[in-house]
Amino acid sequence: MASRYNKPIPFGWFAVDYCKDLQVGEVKALKYFGRDLVLFRTESGEAVMLDAYCPHLGAHLGHGGKVVGENIACPFHAWEFNGEGMCSKVPYAKNMPPKVQDKQVLGRYPIVESNQMIWAWYHPQGVDPLFEVQPLAELSSPEWTEMDVYEWTFNSIPQETAENAADFAHFVTVHSSPEMPTGEISWDGHKRSMIMDSLQHHIDEDGNIDLSGENFDMGRLESWNFGPGQTYQKFTRLFDIVMMGTVTPIDDQTLQMRFNFSLPKAQTAEHTQFAYAFRDEIVRQVQQDIPIWENKVYLEDPALCDGDGPIAKYRKWFSQFYADAA
Repeated sequence: MASRYNKPIPFGWFAVDYCKDLQVGEVKALKYFGRDLVLFRTESGEAVMLDAYCPHLGAHLGHGGKVVGENIACPFHAWEFNGEGMCSKVPYAKNMPPKVQDKQVLGRYPIVESNQMIWAWYHPQGVDPLFEVQPLAELSSPEWTEMDVYEWTFNSIPQETAENAADFAHFVTVHSSPEMPTGEISWDGHKRSMIMDSLQHHIDEDGNIDLSGENFDMGRLESWNFGPGQTYQKFTRLFDIVMMGTVTPIDDQTLQMRFNFSLPKAQTAEHTQFAYAFRDEIVRQVQQDIPIWENKVYLEDPALCDGDGPIAKYRKWFSQFYADAA
């Protein structure tokens, strides 16, 4: 069966876990970027991610591996590897095997902890990071609530899911928006931003969204992409709420998406209710999109019309994250 997508995995920073969910000494087996990986936190508190298979006899370090100081020990023969992917100890050998001595034997992934998440840099050719994870002030502020987290795994690629923001027509046809949105869009290296003012369905005093098509409010959406793996949306109406979206490729056909919402603690109870109603509507819209993403194909040369939005410009911008094109 042919693959639906013939795109490489883009390079960039991708969220692989939440900081609070990886304790000191904890080891996790992960699969992202079409690779088996091991994520662990050393005794000094540093998060490390390496390729998973021990070069000795192939054991998976994420299944039974143990943190020893700043290293991870293989569950099979207790060979130890440091955060640089180098073998630092073979406990029963008199001499370090020449195949591993002073060599990086496990692929390593630069790690940054920011916005309450652990981010790993992926590049198919092992190139060092070319840009930074974008810190978001709200997600490190005690004046904003703990994140509400939503997570989905489905068959798609990062380029397709982010293209939704440039596909203005689908907001009306799929999500029943009262009008076609328009916005000011800018492109700056690995960053893309859009500020959009548009009519939104009215939310009543009980937090219910009126989909009758009769009552509307004006709302503002600020939307940012920081590379292929991090998005940020700020919604401003009678209330405020922010959302950090993360998209992480599991392989070249499948991804994991997380939406993380936060709102100001000082917001009134009524406005908080409005914000949660809006959050629920965003989640509902994602669940409308997923069946389409999972069953469509990617067309390199689509038949676009003048109402579709800046899809072609978006695709040109996104192409910079494919190593061959770059």
